[in-house]
Amino acid sequence: MSILNLEPKEIWKNFNNLNAIPRASKKEKQITAFMKSFGDSLGLETTVDEMGNVLIRKAASVGMNERRTVILQSHLDMVCQKNSETKFDFDTDKIQTVIDNEWVRADGTTLGADNGIGVATIMAILESKSIVHPALEALFTVDEETGMTGAFGLKPGFLKGDILLNLDTEEDDEITIGCAGGIDVTASQEFSVKESFGEGVLIEIKGLRGGHSGVDIHEGRGNANVILGRLLYSGINNGIQLGMIDAGGLRNAIPREASAYMIVSDKNSFLLGLESLKASLLAEYKNVEKGLEIKFSVINKKEQVIGVVESIRFIQALVAAHNGVFRMSPDVAGLVEASNNIARVSLANGKATIMCLTRSSVESTKTAIVNQLQSSFELAGMDVLFSGAYPGWKPNPDAGILTVMEQIYTRKFNNSPRVDVIHAGLECGIIGAHYPHMEMVSFGPTIKGAHSPEERVNIKSVQKFWSYLLEILKEIPLK
Repeated sequence: MSILNLEPKEIWKNFNNLNAIPRASKKEKQITAFMKSFGDSLGLETTVDEMGNVLIRKAASVGMNERRTVILQSHLDMVCQKNSETKFDFDTDKIQTVIDNEWVRADGTTLGADNGIGVATIMAILESKSIVHPALEALFTVDEETGMTGAFGLKPGFLKGDILLNLDTEEDDEITIGCAGGIDVTASQEFSVKESFGEGVLIEIKGLRGGHSGVDIHEGRGNANVILGRLLYSGINNGIQLGMIDAGGLRNAIPREASAYMIVSDKNSFLLGLESLKASLLAEYKNVEKGLEIKFSVINKKEQVIGVVESIRFIQALVAAHNGVFRMSPDVAGLVEASNNIARVSLANGKATIMCLTRSSVESTKTAIVNQLQSSFELAGMDVLFSGAYPGWKPNPDAGILTVMEQIYTRKFNNSPRVDVIHAGLECGIIGAHYPHMEMVSFGPTIKGAHSPEERVNIKSVQKFWSYLLEILKEIPLK
């Protein structure tokens, strides 16, 4: 069965069209052009700003002119992750969707429901000639997943509306009114190398669940970089010389796979230690990472390796760096206040890098993690760079649109929604800095496994989300 046969057809048609277009973060030219053409084809005022953000305006339907103008907002880019055995090029290939019982997923890659379902929903509203709605501004931002540069680049006056509905929350019973801020931490160092010929040891880690480095960080999922660090540390007394490390990927995804090659002075002792630790790791993760695979191979390889002392120092830096939850919020039950994700570790031809994403809803706690990471890396002789900082979104529980949405949800679904603050980055905090008068909320359908090849969206939840949004648009407050 094709997703084109699912209801609501308006959304799934547009989602199918989006998934035919490459839209990796920082590579949005094709999708931006597609959205510009889409708006123009409808005869609607369509603007592309210098960042590549697309704004499409649509006049109010009959009888809705006295309502406040609403901004419907989603981001165009998607997280591009695939299983190592999946042959797929995110720069050219179409996402292959699969209907799996009550879910839609992709075949071995991320699905792009984050935030493609939001984009497709807004497109359906713009196309419709029968949906009741106030004056609308449809804002499609770029590069949300790797820096939120599209939101950062919004110019004052670009938007006219004063209510923003962000369609990027991933639980259909949740209304989000706040989120964490974040900062990228990158440690790097260049070592002198020597060429190695002959037998070495290859470590490979596969089968981890991965996931969203904010939303899923508290679940105790395995981080391939952390597991690799533990395995490498077990060999620091075996004359280890690191050659190649290729571990993890994007900052906002919990690493699923890692590989490393090294030579050691006492190979047999090293492998015995690895096997012992492997058994312990598999026991530790047996309930949360059932697919975890750890493999050791002795192979002949020509490789540039770094010295023993430098290798030990680099391994110690990786092991010392904090990963996971740093602090739970004492103010909001169940909320992660601060965390760090060791997202990417690489070593090639003597050039080493450790990349992290630190998140926190409290600025002082974010600073505390950053200071700890910087200390760990600098003590190992690494250079540390900070980039991509973005603010959190301070909750406004008194926003008028929130009251309207709570009332509609309770009336439609005979239950109260969860009004929540999340440990993830949303563009609302950045947009709010540009437009401080704006009321903002975020909501959406249920999406699981975001930022990993396990990403999937619930079909019935999309239907629920669609009916809920249409009711909200009918009841937007008067000006």
